[in-house]
Amino acid sequence: MSGPNTNYDPVEVTSLHPNEVARMRDEALAAIAAAKDLDELRSVRLAHVGDRSPLALANREIGALPPHARKEAGIRVGAARKAVAEALAARQTELEAEREARILVEETVDVTLPWDIEPRGARHPLTTIAERIADVFVAMGWEVVDGPEVEAEWLNFDALNIPPDHPARTTMDTFFVAPEDRNVVLRTHTSPAQARTMLTREPPIYIVCPGRVYRTDELDATHTPVFHQVEGLVVDEGITLAHLKGTLDHFARAMFGDEVRTRLRPSYFPFTEPSAEVDLLCFVCRGESVGDPTRPCRTCSSEGWIEWGGCGVVNPRVLRACGVDTDRYSGFAFGMGLERTLMFRHGIQDMRDMIEGDTRFTRRFGWES
Repeated sequence: MSGPNTNYDPVEVTSLHPNEVARMRDEALAAIAAAKDLDELRSVRLAHVGDRSPLALANREIGALPPHARKEAGIRVGAARKAVAEALAARQTELEAEREARILVEETVDVTLPWDIEPRGARHPLTTIAERIADVFVAMGWEVVDGPEVEAEWLNFDALNIPPDHPARTTMDTFFVAPEDRNVVLRTHTSPAQARTMLTREPPIYIVCPGRVYRTDELDATHTPVFHQVEGLVVDEGITLAHLKGTLDHFARAMFGDEVRTRLRPSYFPFTEPSAEVDLLCFVCRGESVGDPTRPCRTCSSEGWIEWGGCGVVNPRVLRACGVDTDRYSGFAFGMGLERTLMFRHGIQDMRDMIEGDTRFTRRFGWES
């Protein structure tokens, strides 16, 4: 077996010549220094550090040198590659710092700019007026209650002395939940909450119930099939119509100001006896348009009064149906529409404005009504 041919000394590979290695290194360093952003530096990295870069190819040629020349060539190429890698890392740091500084400038938020350039959101005025009404009665010592919007027909009608042949129980006025023989409806008023309360607790009872109700009305300027009511109920010893009138006067002043006047006009409701409609003195003409053709009032049609809601002394049949001793207790109840209250309070002409979701309407009220 023959030993290695130590006399073999081929011509040194051109790419490993000191001058050539220096040229490739300087060319890479110049390209790195010239990179203006991270994308350009990424291209430089592929061109001068990647597997097909000149220095990488030169490194592969070291094996073609004679043994005694490999060490020197390896040191020379390794030093060049190290210089290029260090230059790349330094330039990377510089460009990243420049990018962060540029982002801070381009995306900075000037907190001294006007804060209300974008319109603020607003709660719906029906929500705020319902809460304001609740606050009025809580301040009087009453309790706020709620009930389901999908209600048993018995609680919505029978418990309130509304007979089976009453027109309101037909599909012309009431939304029945299919199938109809389930005897379940979308509540037509918030009064079922009153029945539920009387069935589950003993008097004295002082409650107010704001909530959403449903009727098969056509949508127009003064009607909508989904609207809101607030109902009040008192059951205690010695309750009379005078207590009702005093409560409604206080409620009206809280809603419309100290100068508002109310009146009770005889009416009929199955669940109260005697019953009355609550009217407000017209807030536009103050009743001065009555009998004066030269000063017509569109708001009250020159009648001087505007209907607000219904009320009355609770019918003893309703109390007995809910297990209340009518020989000991009596009570009164009232119900007003929140939409109508809002219209009177703020002079809104069209009820459809409240349900169309136009932020130009709700923003008028801001966070408070």
